[in-house]
Amino acid sequence: MKTVLVTGGDGQLALCIKSEAKSTEGVKFIFKNSSELDITSKEKLDTFFSDNIIDYCINCAAYTAVDKAEDNIEKAFKINSEAVRNLAEICKKNKTVLIHISTDFVFDGNKKEAYKENDIPNPQSVYGKSKLKGEKEIISVLKEYFIIRTSWLYSEYGNNFMKTMLRLGNENSNLNVVEDQKGSPTYARDLAVLILKIIDNQSNKFGIYHYSNQGKTSWYGFAKEIFRLSNIHIDLKPISTKDYPTPAIRPRFSVLDTTKIQKTFSNTIPKWNESLEKAIKTYLSK
Repeated sequence: MKTVLVTGGDGQLALCIKSEAKSTEGVKFIFKNSSELDITSKEKLDTFFSDNIIDYCINCAAYTAVDKAEDNIEKAFKINSEAVRNLAEICKKNKTVLIHISTDFVFDGNKKEAYKENDIPNPQSVYGKSKLKGEKEIISVLKEYFIIRTSWLYSEYGNNFMKTMLRLGNENSNLNVVEDQKGSPTYARDLAVLILKIIDNQSNKFGIYHYSNQGKTSWYGFAKEIFRLSNIHIDLKPISTKDYPTPAIRPRFSVLDTTKIQKTFSNTIPKWNESLEKAIKTYLSK
């Protein structure tokens, strides 16, 4: 039986993995949040791996407060970079396969077409820089790894754009949402299924991959579809980035090219609006 450690165990992706893993046979999953396993501590990681034989480590742990990271630089790099190196080193020592989750924020957003895995990163925010540093730490330590960059992650769990819009839609009669930032919303449950497929197949097709749902939209378009699918009637208006300034710079265009991951794992990725409909139905039926 394979044993899989999932860090960031109370985050939305980890919770989606936990939900999908119920139908996975022959695999034992261990979910740990930061209070249960501090990945910034080499000693605690070493002790945990000494007590448990871990075949795969899915690193869902991250400092994801994009705007707060601009003021909490040390904390962002400690979790998104230093801790990632700790995991890479412990995985190397124990022959554990590391599956690490990264982000579209490693790109500057100046491209006009979907970003491929070999495009040169140029992060514009502390969050993006810390996540890119984490990727580089893995590459410097391990020869074999999976780094999966994703974008605009949402689900029925945790804090995310879908849940925020549903809350705001029920609290307000009108809302302004940024229209000039384009990307691909990603249902965390779809990503969870892909990750479990990699483990189930015991794949050795290591490397960097991009994963997001198919198609692209703006935050305004994303919000509009959320309200349509949930039958919330609200006066929704598009605004530009300059009308909604934030401490951290967001990529204006961060659509990810998923050709590589689809071909490598024979995986069909759903369209973003189809997955959004499933997510909203699941969330509202709770």
